[in-house]
Amino acid sequence: MENRNSRFVNCTVIDALSAEPREVHIAVENGEIAEVSGSALSHNSDIQTIDLRNKYLLPGLWDVHTHIGRGIPDHEARDETTAQRTVRAGENCRRALNLGITSLRAVGEKDFIDVAWKEAFNSGQYIGPNLYTCGWFITTTAGHFLKSGCAVEVDGPTEYIRTIREQIKNGVDFIKLNLTGGVMGPQWDKMPNTFPLQDELKAAFDVCEQRGYKVVAHAGGVDGIKKAISLGAHTLEHGYQFDDEAINMLADSKTYYVPTLSLTHMNRGEAFADSEFQLDWMKEHPIDESYRERAIEAAEMHASGFKKALESGVKIASGSDLDLPYGALFETQMLVKCGMTEHQAITAATLTSAEVCLAENKNGTIEPNKKADFIILNSNPLENISNLQDVCMVVKDGRIVRNDST
Repeated sequence: MENRNSRFVNCTVIDALSAEPREVHIAVENGEIAEVSGSALSHNSDIQTIDLRNKYLLPGLWDVHTHIGRGIPDHEARDETTAQRTVRAGENCRRALNLGITSLRAVGEKDFIDVAWKEAFNSGQYIGPNLYTCGWFITTTAGHFLKSGCAVEVDGPTEYIRTIREQIKNGVDFIKLNLTGGVMGPQWDKMPNTFPLQDELKAAFDVCEQRGYKVVAHAGGVDGIKKAISLGAHTLEHGYQFDDEAINMLADSKTYYVPTLSLTHMNRGEAFADSEFQLDWMKEHPIDESYRERAIEAAEMHASGFKKALESGVKIASGSDLDLPYGALFETQMLVKCGMTEHQAITAATLTSAEVCLAENKNGTIEPNKKADFIILNSNPLENISNLQDVCMVVKDGRIVRNDST
């Protein structure tokens, strides 16, 4: 068994607890934070000591809107075997962990691949990120996300109820419901359109409430956004089209907002890249011209609605809806580009995302009794959010899983 006991000294910690960095020493025991102290830790020669002078230690990052098996074009995905996608999903998760993304929420995956990997990582047999799952993406016939191979089409209250109970039986953590169209899809799949009927939505939300499962709601258009909020969705995904009433409803609700700004901004084409990092990704992920045009059209109103939500005090988490592993890094950049401070973006990608997954008691900040899931950087991300790419070390459950300083 790898060592899960360490002392990290001379740490410059950046987390949601303070807008300014704080200088502390951290003791880790059995994979959890045992002590955070501004003064010297008790000496123990049997425990390795790691000096992080001139480094920056943050809680591990999150991406709470991802599809862990994605990585090939949509037109190939529907014909891919579950075995092929399962292998790639595990590789994607481990690649994300290597970048300091220590937690993921999968919001649509075929054949419960996400549940299988969650159980594998939780068993300790494989080292991977904390994984929270939704199983299948539940939509209607002629709904959204059909080319992905990860959507299940259901119609009528009875089918919604049965399908949600199947999800529960197979071990998911949340229920993902599709309310509207999106940016990427056929001509009939438009973001303003709401797909489920009112009796279908009521049945779905009723069974989730009865069984104690929170709803992850894909809602791009304003009608679907308002329905999601009024029915008590736990998270609102995307939110491309807001009006003032929808913003006020969201601000007054308990619903978290996961804007996925990267989905529109990173799919506009190479002319919109802000850095070589973004340009390289865009070149490796070419997009159909009709989808690119829709992304360009959507990006401006997406950013405008996000800024209004931010100014209204809406609770915002970080999820990219891009292929792993880089999505979380792009999303934090887009959060800053569209109006957040660097500290707000880091909070969104750590503590608020942990709250979205009901894991704030164990993740999201550097405090005693929380999991020792860290990312250690060479450069200060409060000066430039892109410094989240400048990774020196990654710690998961107290184990050093990446160390570039040796």
